Amino acid sequence: MPYKFPKPTSYLLKVKRTKAGLGLFADESIPRTQFVIEYFGRILRDEEVNYRSGKYLFEINNNLTIDGRTRENKARYINHSCKPNCRTDVFGKRMFVFTKRMIEPGEELSYDYGKEYFDEFIKPNGCKCGNH
Repeated sequence: MPYKFPKPTSYLLKVKRTKAGLGLFADESIPRTQFVIEYFGRILRDEEVNYRSGKYLFEINNNLTIDGRTRENKARYINHSCKPNCRTDVFGKRMFVFTKRMIEPGEELSYDYGKEYFDEFIKPNGCKCGNH
């Protein structure tokens, strides 16, 4: 059965400075459960991931990872939060970000990066989301 990808959206989003570095912010209200943005980049096989380093690797399954480091990928600026306002869904080899609740204009978008990423990269330096 073919995947039904979310319909493209055109919500206004801005990259701005945060306590964690850069973040992605809504420039307008975004309703609950809406598709906001796709996290995209080169698809890497498991063996390639071992030779890459960086923060922008998003595992889509046990064998494939999206290397989202390209600056065209605005979704790479979405920071971790222990109480996120967005969630991620993987469809095939693609990853999409959806709102969990209404997002207000000026609000930073966030999702939970998961326990493994949190324990390896965030916990040693302390979580900067303000919700931990």
